[in-house]
Amino acid sequence: MTSLKTWRELAVAALVAGSFCSAAVAADPGNKEQVRSEMQQLPWQHGPADAAVGQKASLHVPERGGLLPESSGSRFLELTGNLPETGNTVLVNGNWWATFAFNESGYIKDDEKLDAAELLESMRKGQDEQNAERRKRGMDELFIDGWAVAPHYDPATKYLEWGTKLHSSRGGPAVVNYSMRLLSRRGYETVVLVTDAGTLDHDVQELRGILKGFSFNAGEGYAEFRPGDHVAEFGLGALVLGGAAAAAVKAGWFKGLLAALAAGWKLVAASVVAGGAGLKRLFGRKSA
Repeated sequence: MTSLKTWRELAVAALVAGSFCSAAVAADPGNKEQVRSEMQQLPWQHGPADAAVGQKASLHVPERGGLLPESSGSRFLELTGNLPETGNTVLVNGNWWATFAFNESGYIKDDEKLDAAELLESMRKGQDEQNAERRKRGMDELFIDGWAVAPHYDPATKYLEWGTKLHSSRGGPAVVNYSMRLLSRRGYETVVLVTDAGTLDHDVQELRGILKGFSFNAGEGYAEFRPGDHVAEFGLGALVLGGAAAAAVKAGWFKGLLAALAAGWKLVAASVVAGGAGLKRLFGRKSA
């Protein structure tokens, strides 16, 4: 299997290449009313409702939640002060939000042991490349402080999970990116929860509860693997570092790289406008 160092270098190269794929214009992050107005005009699907998550899965949206389709996910990321990426379904629930993106990387063998210290070191080296692109776009830089939750894998649910503590160059409270990879027959669903460090445990439990209503479509579950299915060229450790993007670069799949980027490792900011209690107002659900 390719070394962790090699995977990190490939993942960084893929992330840098992908940052130039979007030419959308962001709203002025300092104009809260402008952001709020556009956020409210996005095509939210309010719960309770069953909704498609991309092409491979579905989710039961909770009563106080709202879901944005892939076609609007990139704009949501821009409005919350993040790099735009295609292929993201967005769930907003209370004071936190999460992105969903599927990557058809192939079946991932789940027999690899995880080295949390080595993975953290690799992620910190990779943040410099992302911050270089954030500076070009006039965005605050993001820095990894450490693990909020060390990487761990549940062989029963086929969920790989970890959490990183981040701080912004602007200052303010710490932000946590809690990441999950839900393994399936043909790839994995990337789920990134964006929340505050102080409410992490509560919000992770809420997300896990909501994911009980998540399911891959018939024939797409991890247990439905069949001989002859494509098997990914990386394991769980590389997946933490954005394995699909790394594999795309390694194999020279330029077309596949564009899709892989949305599911790779990334730092996500809550932003002043959308973080905390302000998220409820931005969500813009109208009362009856």
